[in-house]
Formats: sequence, structure tokens, C-alpha cells
Amino acid sequence: MQVQDPAEIAHLLAELRVEHRDLDVAIEALAVAMGRDELQLTRMKKRKLLLKDTIARLESRLIPDLDA
Repeated sequence: MQVQDPAEIAHLLAELRVEHRDLDVAIEALAVAMGRDELQLTRMKKRKLLLKDTIARLESRLIPDLDA
């Protein structure tokens, strides 16, 4: 998926940040739960890292290229 329009990128970034934040809350809750599912916790952490990388990549696309 190649989004070129800065407005579309900004909208996608907002959605990804919300999902990242929601995952953070869910991971916190699962981490302190009795009888927690370690596999689920690991998958959620990996998804959160993937989201973080995607967010960083999209943010860098919003920065205009400047010729030195």
C-alpha cells in the first residue's frame, strides 16, 4: 500500500497511533493479569513494534526532502 497524499498519510498515522496506544493499554492489562497468556502477550508486543516502525516510516515520508 503506497499512500502518497500527505492528508492520507496523516489520517493513516492517526489511526496507527490509536491502535498503538490501545495495544499499550492491552499489554499493560495482560502483563499484570493472573494466568496471563505469554504467547498472546508476545504477539501483542511484536504487533506494537511493527506499528511503531510503520509510524516512523510514514512520519519520515511527511518530512520534505531538502537538497543540501
